[in-house]
Amino acid sequence: MVTVQHLLDAKPVNNIWSVGPDQMVVEAIRIMSEQNIGAVVVLNDEKLVGIFSERDYVRRGIVQGRRSKTTPVSEVMTSDVFTVSPRMDINHCMVLFSEKHIRHLPVVFEEKVIGVLSISDIVNAILREQASRIEFLEKYLSD
Repeated sequence: MVTVQHLLDAKPVNNIWSVGPDQMVVEAIRIMSEQNIGAVVVLNDEKLVGIFSERDYVRRGIVQGRRSKTTPVSEVMTSDVFTVSPRMDINHCMVLFSEKHIRHLPVVFEEKVIGVLSISDIVNAILREQASRIEFLEKYLSD
């Protein structure tokens, strides 16, 4: 069973990119562009208060006529954030992605964000796990 912690440990870099709720959207977008990521967590004194994604910007920013230089992240972020724990199985993460129609999951341990997983992190891990099982079965059958 591959856990969320296994994925975090295997990530070459586990940076947590964040903004404050009072920062302007343009600052969050700049971070996302520079880091080539699709979302940032929104922290208020290290407490998770939301997540801001490209999808949030399009749906609650652009479409509603808000300007990124004058709109605080708190006005367009998703405040009802789904999170996972380090001990959670990655298959459960995939279920959350699918059922909740989300693409990013903050990993929280003792009320602190310790990482963020994207849907591609989970899909790649599942594919690696399946490839490993197939290789094992092929060796087993050929012996």
